[in-house]
Amino acid sequence: MNIFIDNKSGEPIYSQICTQLKNQILSGALREDEALPSIRNLAKDLRISVITTKRAYEELEREGFLYTIPAKGSFVAPKNVELLREENLKKIEAHLGEVARLAAACGLDRAELIEMFETLTEESL
Repeated sequence: MNIFIDNKSGEPIYSQICTQLKNQILSGALREDEALPSIRNLAKDLRISVITTKRAYEELEREGFLYTIPAKGSFVAPKNVELLREENLKKIEAHLGEVARLAAACGLDRAELIEMFETLTEESL
């Protein structure tokens, strides 16, 4: 498990941890029921507060990515297909928002954008 903290980023550290762990879980780099480092060990490895790592783990558990067994630790939760779909939909929406901003900046109209999308998807499918 690799987590990199960017102190120059405007994103809170706990959020960086959450995002990176979610990405590793969604990509399969972290597998179902795999044990995660303890909150204290992760804090020590990243040289951050235990409170910060605890907040990240709690957030991931609340979102259904982790589960915790008292005195045993935190583990990757079984993949919930609906949860994965929702996470991917959020990512798609974010990308589409960026596409819309770029298209407006370039003066592309909706028809041109749809044509571009259809051309790209024909090639990839």
